[in-house]
Amino acid sequence: MSVTTEFSPRPAPSPGFGHNSGDRPNLVGMTREELGAALVAVGVPERQVRMRVAQLWHWIYVRGADRFHAMTNVAKDLRARLDDVYTLARPEIVTEQVSRDGTRKWLLRFPSRGAGRPVEIETVYIPEEGRGTLCVSSQVGCTLTCSFCHTGTQKLVRNLTAEEILAQILVARDRLGDYPDATPNAEAATPSEGRLVSNIVMMGMGEPLYNFDNVRTALLTATDGDGLSLSKRRVTLSTSGVVPNIARTGDEIGVMLAISLHAVRDDLRDVLVPLNRKYPLKELLDACRAYPGLSNARRITFEYVMLKGVNDSDADARELVRLLRGIPAKINLIPFNPWPGSPYECSDWERIEGFAELVNAAGYASPIRTPRGRDILAACGQLKSESERLRKKEREALETLGLTETDLAMRAMVAGHGED
Repeated sequence: MSVTTEFSPRPAPSPGFGHNSGDRPNLVGMTREELGAALVAVGVPERQVRMRVAQLWHWIYVRGADRFHAMTNVAKDLRARLDDVYTLARPEIVTEQVSRDGTRKWLLRFPSRGAGRPVEIETVYIPEEGRGTLCVSSQVGCTLTCSFCHTGTQKLVRNLTAEEILAQILVARDRLGDYPDATPNAEAATPSEGRLVSNIVMMGMGEPLYNFDNVRTALLTATDGDGLSLSKRRVTLSTSGVVPNIARTGDEIGVMLAISLHAVRDDLRDVLVPLNRKYPLKELLDACRAYPGLSNARRITFEYVMLKGVNDSDADARELVRLLRGIPAKINLIPFNPWPGSPYECSDWERIEGFAELVNAAGYASPIRTPRGRDILAACGQLKSESERLRKKEREALETLGLTETDLAMRAMVAGHGED
């Protein structure tokens, strides 16, 4: 049975450190240079700035502090000044859903920015033996309208800031107890040893490379050796093929790359992934061949959703092998997850296995993603803000499929992404 927990906003800070954080800049997501400027603005002498930045960085990202009064090696008067001007507040956790297999999904609400309204995004945690993977969103909604993806039916509201991207990691670590001084959540399914959040995949809501600057800042912070200290080999960024920013990802971020491919012909990919009309297959694959740091030890992952009678023939498998020739790669085969109104069906299991055998025989690893969390609606291509409620037509379509909302869960979230 899945469990859903309703949350009210985080409790107010302790007396002496509390007032509404909505009008105060959040220090989470700032670069070291920006943190230094923030400290100078509250009167920290220039000669102390470097030391104070290191203290704040450690407290925010290593110790998980969400209030300044927790920073016991920072002078009380400086803590008070920081609290008057800035905040470390987390987003509101609206709901936390827990699957029978331990997968967790959080619905997070961020406050309005300027004249905008509060927005909601989803973040998913998948525990496995030896690692815990967090699927992180980069946008509220999406512009790409991929025809097989439910997330693409939610219009883009806005990009997430670096603060909001990092906040997803911090919330997960809060809830799991993944800090040096924290007590791990005994009720949470987690890896048996090592870090509880060990891998990050930018595969949640949105196209990360259409929010490049904020994603870069967030991932460089996440992989900073003095902070969250995640290995770049354990961070995977997935793109539908924003070609101009693929090389920049390798040069400026240096994480693992995944490509949402899904078709081996331009005419079909134009339909499945409309971005292909702007950046067709040849241009995309040329960018992959030139990806900085590409090697057999740092392969590109190609994601391929299996659609019955659409892209799953033996001829498609052979063409996939031909297209990827010369690219160190692995191919993740994703059983399609049905959603209300979708025009597609999942390939039969025997067909998926036959496709995988052809790809394997050509020398490419082609794992079939393992079903996970299918009772909490967290599946690949199915994340959607809770504010985007199912319409009556969608509910009727679910009934036609013989499914309930919670049946549409995670068949295959992120198995096999990043390094073990």
